[in-house]
Amino acid sequence: MSKLSQLYQQVILDHSRKPRNFGELKPCTHSCEGYNPLCGDQITVYLNLDENNIVEEIKFDGIGCTISQASASMMTQILKGKTKEEAEKIFQEFQQMLVSDLDINNQQNSLGKLTIFSGVKEYPSRVKCATLAWHTMNSALQSKNKVSTEI
Repeated sequence: MSKLSQLYQQVILDHSRKPRNFGELKPCTHSCEGYNPLCGDQITVYLNLDENNIVEEIKFDGIGCTISQASASMMTQILKGKTKEEAEKIFQEFQQMLVSDLDINNQQNSLGKLTIFSGVKEYPSRVKCATLAWHTMNSALQSKNKVSTEI
């Protein structure tokens, strides 16, 4: 295993063991429950958007595997302070990185540290784990109350 792969693995494990922005956020302006029936991951994402649609606060709660918890933790860090439109753009880029054709090395993107999840693409059964929090957050922004990775 390369030193870079080891570093990525350490970051993911750290966020899973000590998730950032974990817990309920009440009251909140937006929330959604997400479920991955394939592995049983469950997550709720809470957001507070201000009058300018800027993410003032974001938290998540739930249970799941290492990848889903780390992804949710890192998602909350990168989205805090972003506009709703920026959050939606980052969601699209994250999704493209894992399931389609975003070349993180040669295409401009806003993913930053989130690119450590690019290796998940090689494990198709784990992609839904990595994207659950993101689909849940995006559904919350669309004022939906529940989302499942079955869709």
